[in-house]
Amino acid sequence: MGRPTTKADLLSAATTNYEKLNALIAGLTEQELSTPFDFSNDVKKKEAHWKRDVNLRDILIHLYEWHQLLLNWVQSNQNGEKKPFIPEPYNWKTYGEMNVEFWKKHQNTALVDAKNMFQESHARIMKLAETFSNEELFSKGMYPWVGGSTLGSYFVSVTSSHYDWAMKKLKAHRKIVPAYAGR
Repeated sequence: MGRPTTKADLLSAATTNYEKLNALIAGLTEQELSTPFDFSNDVKKKEAHWKRDVNLRDILIHLYEWHQLLLNWVQSNQNGEKKPFIPEPYNWKTYGEMNVEFWKKHQNTALVDAKNMFQESHARIMKLAETFSNEELFSKGMYPWVGGSTLGSYFVSVTSSHYDWAMKKLKAHRKIVPAYAGR
C-alpha cells in the first residue's frame, strides 16, 4: 500500500502498522529486550537515530513525543494560537537536536511506562483523526497553519510511517542479537 491519501486509508494504515508493531514487540525475547541496540558495524545505517536509540523504550518514547507534537500543534492552532509543528527553538533543519532532547528527557522512563504512554497517545491520535473529514485531512490549503502540505500527511507521518520506521529498527536489532539466530 502506498502512502495514505484518504481518511479511510490513513486510519487503516495507522491501525494496521500499530498492530504489527505491537505484535513485533510482543514477540521480542528477553535477550532481545535486554541487549542494547548496536548498529555501529553497519555502514549503511548512517542516520543519527541508529546511534541515538539503544532500546525499545527509546523507540516508544520517540513515537510518543512525535504524537505529542501533532496533538499539541493541532490543538493550539484550532484554538487560534498560531504554532509551528516543530516547536522553537527547533525547526525542520534542527529537529534531530529536538529528538536528542526527547531521548535525554526520558532516560529514566521505565519501559512499561513508555509502552503505556505510546498506547495512550496512539489512541488520542486516532480519536483526533476521526474528528476530521476526508477533505479536512487531505485537501491542501484547508488550514493556513499547515502550510503547503495536508493535515493528513502529518497524521500519516506520526503514525503508519513512523511505525514502519520503528519496525525496521526492531527487525534490524533482532538480526544482530545472538538469540534470534537460534529460533
